[in-house]
Amino acid sequence: MSSLGETLKGTSISSDAVKSLAIEKLKRILGDKGFTDDGNEMTPFLTEWRGFYSGDALLIVFPENVQMVSSIIKICAEADISIVPQGGNTSMCGGAVPSSDGNSIVLSMSKMNNILSIDTTNYTMTVEAGCILKNIQEAAEAEDRYFPLSLAAEGSCMIGGNLATNAGGTNVLRYGNARELVLGLEVVLPDGRILDQLTGLRKDNTGYDLKQLFLGSEGTLGIITKAVLKLFPTPKSINAAYCAVPSISAALELLESARVESGDSVETFELISRQVLDLVLKHIPDTRDPLNAPFEYYVLLEIVSTKHNDDQAKQNFENMLEKALESEVILDAAIAQTEQQRQEFWALRENATESQKLEGASIKHDVSVPISSIPKFYDAAWKAILKVEPEARLVAFGHAGDGNLHFNVAEPENSPSSDFLAKWTDINHAVHEVVKDFNGSISAEHGIGQLKREELPHYKSQTAIDVMRIIKSALDPKGIMNPGKVI
Repeated sequence: MSSLGETLKGTSISSDAVKSLAIEKLKRILGDKGFTDDGNEMTPFLTEWRGFYSGDALLIVFPENVQMVSSIIKICAEADISIVPQGGNTSMCGGAVPSSDGNSIVLSMSKMNNILSIDTTNYTMTVEAGCILKNIQEAAEAEDRYFPLSLAAEGSCMIGGNLATNAGGTNVLRYGNARELVLGLEVVLPDGRILDQLTGLRKDNTGYDLKQLFLGSEGTLGIITKAVLKLFPTPKSINAAYCAVPSISAALELLESARVESGDSVETFELISRQVLDLVLKHIPDTRDPLNAPFEYYVLLEIVSTKHNDDQAKQNFENMLEKALESEVILDAAIAQTEQQRQEFWALRENATESQKLEGASIKHDVSVPISSIPKFYDAAWKAILKVEPEARLVAFGHAGDGNLHFNVAEPENSPSSDFLAKWTDINHAVHEVVKDFNGSISAEHGIGQLKREELPHYKSQTAIDVMRIIKSALDPKGIMNPGKVI
């Protein structure tokens, strides 16, 4: 395949003409089913699922293998066409849609969706980046193995996007973020070269751990095309309880007790405020309060065992809850007796975001602080919000077991949404300044994308920003990889 440079050697041609030739070349190598430039077909790829961000693109491309990705990037690099990698387009920060300048192509990974191998002895699975997360979970389950990354969008999000954003989810406490579930990667660099590090090794000290550059980089340094994922023994027994606690401090006491008493087998520890529960009960059909009386805070707690019908684990679980009840660390609790009851507990947590949407406008914060700081952060951030909007409603929930809270603010009742949303910047600033005071992060699991790009320099040291820019410049000197995101 001749390059554009060879094709145009000795000619004088405008940049627009170069781009037009590049687009035509992409169409030829991709074939009729490998791209779309139809406006209606392009629209879903150009708009963020929440509708906050939208852009424009020259083309949407659907490569089927890594060699095709490499060819696409080489052509775009020569023509100075930007590339926006996209998985399931479930980004919460506008990281997977192009800008409005129309100088990009969107590279969808949807056709690279094969599970390539499962090594049950090595506890690994090798997958292409376009695999739906749910399909990966089910493929592992079919081999009596477990892939623990679990997100609300797991039925549509793709593993490449999960890795590019270092996704978190509900099981981080036990298994870690997405980057901790990866042993090897295949990545196409911004000049089209293929970096093959598809290793299933757990120990490899031969130089820099290059895969870590791309995990969490949001497609700004290269395109993840394949990954070797860690698998785990399948949980066979899950003990779940929906617990009322008198305070957030008490919730953390419960966490400590559960970790110690279970031999550190806590998989889920989700904090849910009463405001969240009320909204779910109001807007989501077939949901019910598991307890007979209302309480201010709740915890969804799960402890797992790899043994079938683990009676001892169940007894330890119940004993631990009984002790917590006696010491008033918990005020009441419902223990799931069936899988259906467990799923009913989960419905109260998983519908938190949807119920907020149905209630009206909200301003969301995906933040993390040290677990020990959660109670003081919670109080300080709420006071800071009330100074900006005294009638605001706090809709807080999240992964308290790893310090990640979705500290969301709902519009006042009987007040125009426009008035509330006009305070977006001030409320964000109020919360993020408190996060900074507690040495936390303004993005725990959703990434930076477009949403927090301008804020990042304020909450990251100048030295850290400089190093990030040096890495970006070294790998992507033309700045064609997902421009306008992260830095």
